[in-house]
Amino acid sequence: MTTDRLREYLDRMHEAAEKACAFLADMPEDRFLADERTQMAVGMALVLIGEAAGRIMTHHPNFPVEHPDIPWSKIRGMRNLVTHDYYEVELPVVWHTVKTSLPSLISDLDSLRNWHAQGE
Repeated sequence: MTTDRLREYLDRMHEAAEKACAFLADMPEDRFLADERTQMAVGMALVLIGEAAGRIMTHHPNFPVEHPDIPWSKIRGMRNLVTHDYYEVELPVVWHTVKTSLPSLISDLDSLRNWHAQGE
């Protein structure tokens, strides 16, 4: 796999994380818990983030090892949970993840994308 594909996966993760954060930008938790449309949109964003992370882990296995600050396995695990056990997903955990973990993921991805854009 090429560096271009790696960059594409990082971009996909970044875009989906930004969308998930935007979906919940002004939404308190209680409103999220009552809004099935937003729940499904955020769930899909988490699937996209996890799918891209999984592809990085599969096709660029050294990259996650070199960047252990990003919880690659947990991201992929969230994707698997949302995809395969959707009705078991704890929505407060989803809301908390988007509000607390995704902003730092976006920041980490910005740093990685900029670093790789400079030629590593």
